[in-house]
Amino acid sequence: MSTLKMLVGAALAFALLSTSAMADTIDPGLNPGITQTVNPLHPPFPFHPPPPPPPGPPTVVSVGDSAISGEAGRWAGNTNGLFVSTDALGPIAYNDNATGTAETIPGCHRSSSAEVHIGGGVTSVNLACSGAKTSTYVEPSTGNFKPGLDFKDIPGVGKGQALMLQDYAAAHPNSIKAVVVLIGANDYNWLDVAATCVKDWAFGQPPLSFLLGSQSAYCQGDASLQAHFSPANINAQTIALRDAFANVHQAMYNAGYKDDSKYKIIVQTYASEIPFGGGFRYPEAGLGRQTTGGCGIYDIDASWVDGFVVPIINHTIRNAAGAVPGLGLPGGGNNLDVLDATNALAGHRLCEKGVGTLEETGVQNWHDPRAADASEWVQRIRTPSFGFPIDLYVPPITPPYQYQENAHPNYWGQLALRNCFRQAYNNGSPHGGTCTFSGVLGLNATGEPNMILR
Repeated sequence: MSTLKMLVGAALAFALLSTSAMADTIDPGLNPGITQTVNPLHPPFPFHPPPPPPPGPPTVVSVGDSAISGEAGRWAGNTNGLFVSTDALGPIAYNDNATGTAETIPGCHRSSSAEVHIGGGVTSVNLACSGAKTSTYVEPSTGNFKPGLDFKDIPGVGKGQALMLQDYAAAHPNSIKAVVVLIGANDYNWLDVAATCVKDWAFGQPPLSFLLGSQSAYCQGDASLQAHFSPANINAQTIALRDAFANVHQAMYNAGYKDDSKYKIIVQTYASEIPFGGGFRYPEAGLGRQTTGGCGIYDIDASWVDGFVVPIINHTIRNAAGAVPGLGLPGGGNNLDVLDATNALAGHRLCEKGVGTLEETGVQNWHDPRAADASEWVQRIRTPSFGFPIDLYVPPITPPYQYQENAHPNYWGQLALRNCFRQAYNNGSPHGGTCTFSGVLGLNATGEPNMILR
């Protein structure tokens, strides 16, 4: 054999040996599931997964219904005069799209005064929607889409708030510090309660009662309203809320936020919006309680709403929060806490003694330095048209006011609740607590009423 043939044969043998060695050698330090051939003469560098992206600016997100979306946040106090005197945000109040020209979802009323917008370098995202329930639906009267706290995805229509939260969280890893949740009143048919109480009061007032031959009827005795708060329905709503809160947690988990991610789900309770019967500044008899104050309700029914209806809804929220698997209170994980806002508006509720409409308090407009202290923090009730003859005594709602704004925390109320949430956010170390008015008059450095969280 010639020298040349011997060299070629040796080269071929070495190539075969090398190929066999590479095929049989697997680097045990590789990422599981990844197979890579290794040349023993040229070992690979150790495998290192790419580092997680750096967190963006600290972020807070709100999900839920009108009480947290910013409904009625356009109006700073109440007036029977020109609407401009209380119009804090103007006709674009609820425009939340990127250009500020329209609503992202019509009727959600995500105002710029909503409590989630705490500022101070914290990004805020408002996914809440006026009229929302725990489950997604389309509102029959308007055709508006109402996203619930679920993962529904209706092509060409929209997504549930849990899915919206998941999508946002996945696109912003390690950024979200708190998700504040307020939901449940619409599942209890709160609008039905409010409308029935006002209508029953109006039909029982002379001279309307004489014209119609009607008698006083208390809404708390209405069988259809009582059914909303039966033990069976309370149990059903507790389960629905438990599942809604679990969906919020699942959305964050699916997006990569584990239970040790140092974020918090803050479940909020509803604020009382009217005083007990003895706390009204207008007499119960006569239409002035509604035509002047926008709070037509019997004293006994007001006490029922404030002492029975609101507590039941808030107890349901607490019980549901405590039943979320792995996150319940007490015990379980530490990712969920409760912000109790029940008495946050006390002292400034609708028709409450000690505050008033602008004209009653001598405040010229919402810019007045005394406006927040003297004003109500809840939007007055403006009724829909009931038809003749009742509209002669309870005037129907007129633009630019909207029916769905009724009996919601207004601009001042939203800012008071924002101060509560700002304190609960706690500079990125969120926690719950009980929030009330501090008693300190005036506004703080961020333009909010002075609240205290304990």
